[in-house]
Amino acid sequence: MADRAGALAPGAVIGIVGNGQLGRMSAMAAARLGFRVHVFGPDHDAPAAQVAARATVAAYDDIDALRTFAASVDVVTFEFENVSAAGLDLLQSVLPVRPAPSVLRTSQDRMAEKRFLESAKVRIAPWAMIETEADLVAAVAKLGLPAVLKSSRLGYDGKGQAKLREPSDVAPAFARLGPKPLVLERFVDFACELSVVVARGADGDVAAFDTVENRHHDHILHATFAPARIDPAIAGDARAAAIRVAEALELVGLLCVEFFVNRDGRVLANEIAPRPHNSGHWTIEACFASQFEQHIRAVAGLPLGDARRHADAVMVNLIGPGDMALWPAIVATPGLSAHHYGKAEARPGRKMGHVTRLFPRDALPGDAGVAAAMAPLVLRGIL
Repeated sequence: MADRAGALAPGAVIGIVGNGQLGRMSAMAAARLGFRVHVFGPDHDAPAAQVAARATVAAYDDIDALRTFAASVDVVTFEFENVSAAGLDLLQSVLPVRPAPSVLRTSQDRMAEKRFLESAKVRIAPWAMIETEADLVAAVAKLGLPAVLKSSRLGYDGKGQAKLREPSDVAPAFARLGPKPLVLERFVDFACELSVVVARGADGDVAAFDTVENRHHDHILHATFAPARIDPAIAGDARAAAIRVAEALELVGLLCVEFFVNRDGRVLANEIAPRPHNSGHWTIEACFASQFEQHIRAVAGLPLGDARRHADAVMVNLIGPGDMALWPAIVATPGLSAHHYGKAEARPGRKMGHVTRLFPRDALPGDAGVAAAMAPLVLRGIL
Protein backbone atom coordinates (compact mmCIF):
# COMPACT_ATOMS: atom_id res chain seq x y z
CA MET A 1 0.00 0.00 0.00
CA ALA A 2 2.21 2.80 -1.33
CA ASP A 3 1.59 6.15 -2.95
CA ARG A 4 2.96 7.12 -6.34
CA ALA A 5 6.23 8.34 -4.78
CA GLY A 6 6.82 4.92 -3.22
CA ALA A 7 6.01 5.95 0.35
CA LEU A 8 3.58 3.89 2.38
CA ALA A 9 0.15 5.44 2.73
CA PRO A 10 -1.64 5.75 6.08
CA GLY A 11 -3.22 2.44 7.00
CA ALA A 12 -0.29 0.39 5.68
CA VAL A 13 1.16 -2.29 7.93
CA ILE A 14 4.78 -2.20 9.09
CA GLY A 15 6.20 -5.54 10.19
CA ILE A 16 8.71 -5.45 13.04
CA VAL A 17 10.84 -8.52 13.72
CA GLY A 18 11.49 -8.51 17.45
CA ASN A 19 8.96 -7.58 20.10
CA GLY A 20 10.90 -5.87 22.90
CA GLN A 21 10.79 -2.29 24.14
CA LEU A 22 12.42 -0.83 21.02
CA GLY A 23 9.67 -2.39 18.95
CA ARG A 24 7.13 -1.07 21.45
CA MET A 25 8.27 2.54 21.07
CA SER A 26 8.60 2.14 17.30
CA ALA A 27 5.01 0.85 17.13
CA MET A 28 3.80 3.84 19.12
CA ALA A 29 5.60 6.21 16.72
CA ALA A 30 4.11 4.34 13.75
CA ALA A 31 0.59 4.79 15.14
CA ARG A 32 1.14 8.56 15.32
CA LEU A 33 1.94 8.53 11.61
CA GLY A 34 -1.15 6.50 10.74
CA PHE A 35 0.43 3.08 10.32
CA ARG A 36 -0.45 -0.23 11.89
CA VAL A 37 2.23 -2.57 13.19
CA HIS A 38 2.48 -6.35 13.16
CA VAL A 39 5.27 -7.63 15.43
CA PHE A 40 6.99 -11.00 15.13
CA GLY A 41 8.93 -12.70 17.93
CA PRO A 42 9.12 -15.68 20.25
CA ASP A 43 7.73 -14.16 23.45
CA HIS A 44 4.16 -14.03 24.70
CA ASP A 45 2.90 -10.73 26.18
CA ALA A 46 6.05 -8.96 24.98
CA PRO A 47 6.41 -5.17 25.26
CA ALA A 48 5.79 -4.48 21.56
CA ALA A 49 2.90 -6.94 21.31
CA GLN A 50 1.03 -4.98 23.98
CA VAL A 51 0.73 -1.91 21.72
CA ALA A 52 0.80 -3.42 18.22
CA ALA A 53 -2.24 -4.05 16.07
CA ARG A 54 -1.20 -7.67 15.63
CA ALA A 55 1.45 -10.05 16.98
CA THR A 56 2.83 -13.35 15.73
CA VAL A 57 4.50 -15.52 18.37
CA ALA A 58 7.04 -17.74 16.61
CA ALA A 59 10.76 -18.46 16.43
CA TYR A 60 12.79 -16.09 14.26
CA ASP A 61 13.68 -18.95 11.89
CA ASP A 62 10.16 -20.44 11.61
CA ILE A 63 9.80 -20.49 7.82
CA ASP A 64 6.05 -21.09 7.69
CA ALA A 65 5.36 -18.35 10.22
CA LEU A 66 7.66 -15.94 8.36
CA ARG A 67 5.84 -16.55 5.07
CA THR A 68 2.47 -15.93 6.71
CA PHE A 69 3.87 -12.80 8.35
CA ALA A 70 5.20 -11.51 5.01
CA ALA A 71 1.76 -11.85 3.45
CA SER A 72 0.25 -9.59 6.14
CA VAL A 73 2.62 -6.58 6.00
CA ASP A 74 3.83 -3.99 3.50
CA VAL A 75 7.44 -3.55 4.67
CA VAL A 76 9.64 -5.16 7.33
CA THR A 77 12.17 -3.84 9.80
CA PHE A 78 13.78 -5.24 12.96
CA GLU A 79 14.30 -3.91 16.46
CA PHE A 80 17.47 -5.67 17.62
CA GLU A 81 20.35 -7.62 16.14
CA ASN A 82 19.87 -11.11 17.55
CA VAL A 83 17.30 -12.13 14.98
CA SER A 84 17.75 -14.48 12.05
CA ALA A 85 19.45 -12.91 9.04
CA ALA A 86 18.34 -15.93 7.00
CA GLY A 87 14.78 -15.24 8.11
CA LEU A 88 15.11 -11.65 6.89
CA ASP A 89 16.47 -12.98 3.58
CA LEU A 90 13.26 -14.97 3.17
CA LEU A 91 11.18 -11.87 3.93
CA GLN A 92 13.26 -9.76 1.53
CA SER A 93 12.44 -12.18 -1.28
CA VAL A 94 8.81 -11.10 -0.89
CA LEU A 95 8.87 -7.43 0.17
CA PRO A 96 11.26 -4.65 1.24
CA VAL A 97 13.30 -5.18 4.41
CA ARG A 98 14.80 -1.99 5.87
CA PRO A 99 17.61 -1.97 6.89
CA ALA A 100 18.68 -4.75 4.53
CA PRO A 101 19.73 -8.18 5.86
CA SER A 102 23.29 -7.40 4.69
CA VAL A 103 23.40 -4.52 7.19
CA LEU A 104 22.21 -6.82 9.95
CA ARG A 105 24.92 -9.36 9.08
CA THR A 106 27.61 -6.69 9.38
CA SER A 107 26.39 -5.72 12.86
CA GLN A 108 25.93 -9.31 14.02
CA ASP A 109 29.57 -10.29 13.53
CA ARG A 110 32.25 -8.24 15.28
CA MET A 111 34.89 -9.17 12.73
CA ALA A 112 32.70 -8.15 9.81
CA GLU A 113 31.84 -4.99 11.70
CA LYS A 114 35.47 -4.05 12.30
CA ARG A 115 36.49 -4.78 8.74
CA PHE A 116 33.62 -2.67 7.50
CA LEU A 117 34.53 0.26 9.78
CA GLU A 118 38.11 0.10 8.56
CA SER A 119 36.92 0.11 4.94
CA ALA A 120 34.77 3.17 5.72
CA LYS A 121 37.85 4.98 7.07
CA VAL A 122 36.44 5.14 10.60
CA ARG A 123 39.03 4.84 13.38
CA ILE A 124 38.78 1.84 15.71
CA ALA A 125 40.98 0.34 18.42
CA PRO A 126 43.68 -2.13 17.30
CA TRP A 127 42.28 -5.67 17.16
CA ALA A 128 42.98 -9.25 16.13
CA MET A 129 40.94 -12.29 15.13
CA ILE A 130 41.39 -15.23 17.51
CA GLU A 131 40.75 -18.81 16.44
CA THR A 132 43.06 -20.72 18.78
CA GLU A 133 44.61 -20.16 22.17
CA ALA A 134 47.97 -19.79 20.41
CA ASP A 135 46.46 -16.94 18.36
CA LEU A 136 45.38 -15.28 21.59
CA VAL A 137 48.81 -15.60 23.20
CA ALA A 138 50.44 -14.08 20.10
CA ALA A 139 47.86 -11.27 19.87
CA VAL A 140 48.28 -10.39 23.56
CA ALA A 141 52.02 -10.16 23.01
CA LYS A 142 51.42 -7.77 20.11
CA LEU A 143 48.56 -5.63 21.45
CA GLY A 144 49.55 -5.74 25.11
CA LEU A 145 47.52 -5.87 28.31
CA PRO A 146 44.99 -4.89 29.41
CA ALA A 147 42.85 -6.03 26.49
CA VAL A 148 39.27 -7.14 25.94
CA LEU A 149 38.38 -10.54 24.49
CA LYS A 150 34.93 -10.71 22.90
CA SER A 151 32.76 -13.30 21.25
CA SER A 152 32.21 -12.45 17.61
CA ARG A 153 28.44 -12.95 17.80
CA LEU A 154 25.45 -12.68 20.15
CA GLY A 155 26.97 -10.24 22.65
CA TYR A 156 25.19 -7.25 24.17
CA ASP A 157 25.19 -5.29 27.46
CA GLY A 158 28.63 -6.64 28.27
CA LYS A 159 27.70 -10.30 27.70
CA GLY A 160 30.19 -12.46 25.84
CA GLN A 161 33.36 -10.62 26.78
CA ALA A 162 36.19 -10.67 29.28
CA LYS A 163 38.83 -8.16 30.28
CA LEU A 164 42.36 -9.59 30.26
CA ARG A 165 44.52 -7.89 32.89
CA GLU A 166 47.21 -10.50 33.50
CA PRO A 167 48.68 -13.34 31.41
CA SER A 168 46.91 -15.78 33.72
CA ASP A 169 43.55 -14.47 32.44
CA VAL A 170 44.20 -15.63 28.88
CA ALA A 171 43.50 -19.37 28.98
CA PRO A 172 40.33 -19.21 31.16
CA ALA A 173 38.82 -16.45 29.02
CA PHE A 174 39.52 -18.32 25.79
CA ALA A 175 37.96 -21.49 27.20
CA ARG A 176 34.85 -19.68 28.47
CA LEU A 177 33.93 -17.51 25.49
CA GLY A 178 32.29 -18.68 22.32
CA PRO A 179 31.42 -19.20 19.60
CA LYS A 180 34.87 -19.12 18.02
CA PRO A 181 36.49 -17.22 16.42
CA LEU A 182 36.83 -14.44 18.98
CA VAL A 183 38.00 -10.84 18.73
CA LEU A 184 40.74 -9.33 20.86
CA GLU A 185 40.78 -5.54 21.21
CA ARG A 186 43.41 -3.34 22.79
CA PHE A 187 41.88 -1.78 25.89
CA VAL A 188 41.02 1.89 25.34
CA ASP A 189 41.80 4.15 28.29
CA PHE A 190 38.87 6.35 27.42
CA ALA A 191 37.88 9.74 28.75
CA CYS A 192 34.21 9.24 27.89
CA GLU A 193 31.80 7.20 25.80
CA LEU A 194 29.70 8.80 23.07
CA SER A 195 27.05 7.73 20.61
CA VAL A 196 25.32 9.18 17.58
CA VAL A 197 21.98 8.05 16.16
CA VAL A 198 21.53 8.77 12.46
CA ALA A 199 18.66 8.10 10.06
CA ARG A 200 18.96 7.61 6.32
CA GLY A 201 15.92 7.61 4.09
CA ALA A 202 15.15 5.61 0.97
CA ASP A 203 16.01 8.73 -1.02
CA GLY A 204 19.49 8.94 0.55
CA ASP A 205 18.65 11.90 2.78
CA VAL A 206 20.48 11.77 6.12
CA ALA A 207 19.53 13.28 9.48
CA ALA A 208 21.78 12.83 12.52
CA PHE A 209 20.89 13.59 16.11
CA ASP A 210 23.31 15.41 18.39
CA THR A 211 26.25 13.51 19.82
CA VAL A 212 25.48 12.31 23.35
CA GLU A 213 27.55 11.18 26.32
CA ASN A 214 26.86 7.78 27.88
CA ARG A 215 27.67 6.29 31.26
CA HIS A 216 27.48 2.57 32.00
CA HIS A 217 27.14 0.51 35.18
CA ASP A 218 27.96 -3.22 34.98
CA HIS A 219 28.18 -2.92 31.16
CA ILE A 220 24.56 -1.69 30.94
CA LEU A 221 23.79 1.84 29.81
CA HIS A 222 23.02 3.86 32.93
CA ALA A 223 22.53 7.45 31.78
CA THR A 224 22.70 9.53 28.60
CA PHE A 225 23.47 13.27 28.57
CA ALA A 226 22.26 15.22 25.52
CA PRO A 227 24.23 16.95 24.21
CA ALA A 228 27.57 15.46 25.22
CA ARG A 229 29.47 17.81 27.51
CA ILE A 230 32.65 17.74 25.47
CA ASP A 231 34.62 19.85 23.01
CA PRO A 232 32.28 20.60 20.08
CA ALA A 233 35.02 19.52 17.66
CA ILE A 234 35.06 16.04 19.21
CA ALA A 235 31.28 15.85 19.05
CA GLY A 236 31.48 16.89 15.40
CA ASP A 237 34.03 14.18 14.63
CA ALA A 238 31.71 11.52 16.07
CA ARG A 239 28.69 12.84 14.18
CA ALA A 240 30.60 12.94 10.89
CA ALA A 241 31.86 9.38 11.42
CA ALA A 242 28.33 8.10 12.12
CA ILE A 243 27.02 9.71 8.93
CA ARG A 244 29.91 8.16 6.99
CA VAL A 245 28.98 4.72 8.36
CA ALA A 246 25.30 5.12 7.43
CA GLU A 247 26.20 6.17 3.89
CA ALA A 248 28.79 3.42 3.43
CA LEU A 249 26.21 0.83 4.50
CA GLU A 250 23.67 2.33 2.09
CA LEU A 251 21.39 2.22 5.10
CA VAL A 252 17.67 2.69 4.87
CA GLY A 253 16.51 3.03 8.43
CA LEU A 254 18.17 3.99 11.68
CA LEU A 255 21.69 3.41 12.97
CA CYS A 256 23.55 4.07 16.21
CA VAL A 257 27.33 4.21 16.34
CA GLU A 258 28.97 3.97 19.77
CA PHE A 259 32.36 5.61 20.32
CA PHE A 260 35.17 5.86 22.82
CA VAL A 261 37.07 9.13 23.22
CA ASN A 262 40.61 8.43 24.36
CA ARG A 263 42.70 10.63 26.61
CA ASP A 264 44.14 12.39 23.55
CA GLY A 265 40.69 13.37 22.29
CA ARG A 266 40.62 10.86 19.43
CA VAL A 267 37.25 9.36 18.56
CA LEU A 268 37.27 5.56 18.11
CA ALA A 269 34.20 3.65 16.92
CA ASN A 270 33.27 0.72 19.15
CA GLU A 271 30.06 -0.83 17.81
CA ILE A 272 27.24 -0.21 15.36
CA ALA A 273 23.56 -1.02 15.89
CA PRO A 274 21.23 -0.69 12.86
CA ARG A 275 18.04 0.01 14.81
CA PRO A 276 16.73 2.35 17.53
CA HIS A 277 19.13 2.54 20.45
CA ASN A 278 18.89 2.93 24.21
CA SER A 279 21.06 6.06 24.04
CA GLY A 280 18.52 7.68 21.72
CA HIS A 281 15.52 7.50 24.06
CA TRP A 282 16.00 11.14 25.08
CA THR A 283 14.87 12.17 21.60
CA ILE A 284 11.24 11.28 22.41
CA GLU A 285 10.86 14.40 24.54
CA ALA A 286 13.77 16.60 23.42
CA CYS A 287 13.59 16.56 19.60
CA PHE A 288 11.06 17.57 16.98
CA ALA A 289 11.14 14.03 15.58
CA SER A 290 12.29 11.19 17.86
CA GLN A 291 14.60 8.36 16.83
CA PHE A 292 11.54 6.10 16.67
CA GLU A 293 9.68 8.45 14.34
CA GLN A 294 12.77 8.70 12.14
CA HIS A 295 13.02 4.91 12.07
CA ILE A 296 9.42 4.58 10.93
CA ARG A 297 9.71 7.42 8.42
CA ALA A 298 12.76 5.84 6.81
CA VAL A 299 11.26 2.35 6.73
CA ALA A 300 7.98 3.65 5.29
CA GLY A 301 9.70 5.71 2.59
CA LEU A 302 8.55 9.04 4.03
CA PRO A 303 10.78 12.13 4.17
CA LEU A 304 12.84 12.24 7.34
CA GLY A 305 11.71 14.50 10.16
CA ASP A 306 13.53 17.31 11.94
CA ALA A 307 16.27 15.78 14.13
CA ARG A 308 17.15 19.03 15.91
CA ARG A 309 16.79 19.11 19.68
CA HIS A 310 14.64 21.83 21.17
CA ALA A 311 15.87 21.09 24.70
CA ASP A 312 18.77 19.48 26.51
CA ALA A 313 18.04 16.18 28.26
CA VAL A 314 19.22 13.49 30.60
CA MET A 315 17.88 9.94 30.24
CA VAL A 316 18.32 7.32 32.98
CA ASN A 317 17.53 3.62 32.60
CA LEU A 318 15.43 1.81 35.18
CA ILE A 319 16.95 -1.61 35.80
CA GLY A 320 15.29 -4.49 37.61
CA PRO A 321 14.56 -5.24 40.26
CA GLY A 322 15.52 -2.41 42.62
CA ASP A 323 14.98 0.63 40.42
CA MET A 324 11.30 -0.16 39.94
CA ALA A 325 10.69 0.41 43.64
CA LEU A 326 11.06 4.09 42.75
CA TRP A 327 8.27 4.03 40.15
CA PRO A 328 5.60 5.64 42.40
CA ALA A 329 7.98 8.49 43.31
CA ILE A 330 9.07 8.94 39.70
CA VAL A 331 5.54 9.29 38.29
CA ALA A 332 4.67 11.68 41.13
CA THR A 333 7.59 14.04 40.43
CA PRO A 334 6.87 17.02 38.15
CA GLY A 335 9.28 17.34 35.24
CA LEU A 336 10.15 13.65 34.97
CA SER A 337 8.95 11.84 31.83
CA ALA A 338 8.52 8.20 32.80
CA HIS A 339 8.39 5.25 30.38
CA HIS A 340 7.42 1.75 31.52
CA TYR A 341 8.08 -1.09 29.08
CA GLY A 342 5.27 -3.36 30.26
CA LYS A 343 7.54 -6.17 31.40
CA ALA A 344 5.97 -8.23 34.17
CA GLU A 345 9.13 -9.62 35.78
CA ALA A 346 11.82 -7.24 37.04
CA ARG A 347 14.76 -9.61 36.77
CA PRO A 348 18.25 -8.44 37.83
CA GLY A 349 19.88 -6.46 35.04
CA ARG A 350 16.68 -6.27 32.98
CA LYS A 351 15.75 -2.92 31.43
CA MET A 352 12.28 -2.14 32.77
CA GLY A 353 11.86 1.47 31.67
CA HIS A 354 13.54 4.83 31.53
CA VAL A 355 13.14 8.38 32.82
CA THR A 356 13.95 11.61 30.97
CA ARG A 357 14.34 15.13 32.32
CA LEU A 358 14.44 18.15 30.00
CA PHE A 359 16.49 21.30 30.54
CA PRO A 360 16.58 24.54 28.56
CA ARG A 361 18.57 24.22 25.35
CA ASP A 362 22.30 24.76 25.89
CA ALA A 363 21.78 24.85 29.67
CA LEU A 364 22.49 21.24 30.68
CA PRO A 365 23.75 21.41 34.28
CA GLY A 366 26.60 19.52 35.88
CA ASP A 367 26.13 16.31 37.81
CA ALA A 368 24.94 18.07 40.98
CA GLY A 369 22.29 20.00 39.06
CA VAL A 370 21.13 16.88 37.24
CA ALA A 371 20.86 15.00 40.54
CA ALA A 372 18.80 17.80 42.09
CA ALA A 373 16.44 17.81 39.11
CA MET A 374 15.98 14.03 39.22
CA ALA A 375 15.82 13.68 42.98
CA PRO A 376 13.91 10.37 43.26
CA LEU A 377 16.69 8.59 41.40
CA VAL A 378 19.28 9.78 43.92
CA LEU A 379 17.60 7.82 46.68
CA ARG A 380 18.96 4.51 45.39
CA GLY A 381 22.21 5.93 44.08
CA ILE A 382 21.04 5.80 40.48
CA LEU A 383 22.47 9.30 40.03
